[in-house]
Amino acid sequence: MSAGAPPVKPQVKALNCPNCGAALVIRSFNTAVTIVCEGCHSILDAKDPNLQILQRFKVATDEDKPLIPLGTRGKIRGVDYEAIGFERRTIHVDGIPYSWHEYVLFNPYKGFRYLTEYNGHWNDVSILKALPEVLPYASPPKVKYLGETYRHFQTAKAGTTFVLGEFPWQVRVGEAADVTDYVSPPRVISSEMTGGEVTWSMGEYLAGKDVWKTFRLPGSPPEAIGVYENQPSPLSAQTRNIWVAFAAFLLVLVVMMIGFDLAARNEQVFAGYYKYNSNQGGEASFVTNDFEVKGHTSNVEVTTSTDVNNRWIYLNYALINEATGQAFDFGREVSYYHGYDSDGAWSEGKANDSVAIPKVPPGRYYLRVEPEGDPGYGMTYYTVTVKRDVPQYSFYAIALGALLLPAIFLTWRSLSFEHLRWAESDHPPINLGGNE
Repeated sequence: MSAGAPPVKPQVKALNCPNCGAALVIRSFNTAVTIVCEGCHSILDAKDPNLQILQRFKVATDEDKPLIPLGTRGKIRGVDYEAIGFERRTIHVDGIPYSWHEYVLFNPYKGFRYLTEYNGHWNDVSILKALPEVLPYASPPKVKYLGETYRHFQTAKAGTTFVLGEFPWQVRVGEAADVTDYVSPPRVISSEMTGGEVTWSMGEYLAGKDVWKTFRLPGSPPEAIGVYENQPSPLSAQTRNIWVAFAAFLLVLVVMMIGFDLAARNEQVFAGYYKYNSNQGGEASFVTNDFEVKGHTSNVEVTTSTDVNNRWIYLNYALINEATGQAFDFGREVSYYHGYDSDGAWSEGKANDSVAIPKVPPGRYYLRVEPEGDPGYGMTYYTVTVKRDVPQYSFYAIALGALLLPAIFLTWRSLSFEHLRWAESDHPPINLGGNE
């Protein structure tokens, strides 16, 4: 054969089962080590010209029919692969069996790769060509591969409970291996130890719809149940993006707050010192001296500072424009109480109060004040201060909350997803009650 001649196309080999006579098709040519008869489920030595029977096992009719029929072809990462083998593997946790399925895929030029399926979750698996680095002293255990760190998820003994088709190793029903998984979604690194030999592989999560599209399978894939060990969180990218957006909007808010704070005049236009005797009857209301609110329409802040101590005072205010008679009515209660009980010192309220009146036009104004208080408490002294164009921060607090709430909610959902993932691992999260 000349150096430039194209490679010879491999030919499928047809044989017959020595146990039941059923036709066998060896699709992986000389690479097959064992083949399982679809008729009688005998496990045969594919390397033996006489197809020596290695094992027989009984199964119920149509047990565990492959979702991807053997002989089906599909393109994975640009390479055509054919499904040639199928097995079910089972672990037991607290006496409960959990099973998943593995498909052996073959390309005559690229070799083998595998698909695994558990409860509708799929992984594209290939054997690692280099060993991962086991990180010493890590808790929980971790491995590192190609610069990425994988966290230990689970270790269990997995037994083979059903086989069909061809395998590049001597498969047996009943054989067991110690399987350890390390995850870094959407990838998982697994080690399998059988008889002192360790094999490392890497899987990458696949959606069922992508598997169906790859192999052009009819119908729809089984719906994925629960959260799988290396299933990527659908919220991780959204959570990251919303926090980036939150940081950007927060920066804008801070710049706005600083700008408005510097631009605000925060100008005092009136201050008065008064007293109120709750023991005296008669009319207590009065009006203050007039004062001028200059400049443009802005807010006006009225601050009441008192000497109340374990009592209260209520002030019914009206800010009145001297020229137009327009009145801004509002009432404020100022109360402060404190003491001791079985839990120690306590206090409630405070001795001063501020309120902002928005959009007050410029002009001359005065305050009408009508105080009320607990009868019998005597004299209360208080100061009334009026300022115009005062910077207000409540808007920024509301805006911050409006931005923060969706970010917190999305983060909570993302953490809930991770909680469900790790609840199935050897390292379940600790609940609030302190129990795993």
